[in-house]
Amino acid sequence: MPHRFSAGVALLLVLTLTACAGPTRPVGAEPSPITSTAPPAPAPTPTIQVPVASAALTEPVAVVPPISVRIEALGIEVPVIPVGVESDSFMELPEDPAIAGWYRFGPAPGTGSGNTVISAHIDSPRYPIGPFAALRDVPVGAEVSVASADGSSVRYAVESVTYYAKTELPVDELFARGGPPALVLITCGGEFDSATGRYRDNVVLIARSM
Repeated sequence: MPHRFSAGVALLLVLTLTACAGPTRPVGAEPSPITSTAPPAPAPTPTIQVPVASAALTEPVAVVPPISVRIEALGIEVPVIPVGVESDSFMELPEDPAIAGWYRFGPAPGTGSGNTVISAHIDSPRYPIGPFAALRDVPVGAEVSVASADGSSVRYAVESVTYYAKTELPVDELFARGGPPALVLITCGGEFDSATGRYRDNVVLIARSM
């Protein structure tokens, strides 16, 4: 797991994904095989990973939410549910790493501008390593397809996959609401610190609308 808020916002959205729970092994180890089958989506759970402070967050009007992300080159297909912001100013994410969350206060796929941000845990003590663990291996140019609730889909081509230290994540760029449409997929990555139970980095995949 950046957009610009209106005047009156005390702090910028800071995507740190610090709550990615620790696995029994660091992400550098060989992940479990990834399958395209996922369980029914549970309700999102609050996590301490994407702190947000806003004067007034409102639901977007007349948008169609994404329901799945597919990267055929790696056999990844992940269900997606809308997630928001908890009262303590933290973003929600599904507890199960096999399910991703779409940041519903940002653009949806097919809206014509801005970044659609979808994020998932890389792992959890209660679940196996999730499909987004493979984001680091997605080749530039690979196709990513995002299906929406109305039956439509938007195709993207991968432009880059980048590791960012959590403290250096370019939140303004990643959560931009304006500019050419793009897809941003985020999870944890880098070295795992068993003392803190956190990963050092975020893995960010950026794909442009085809």
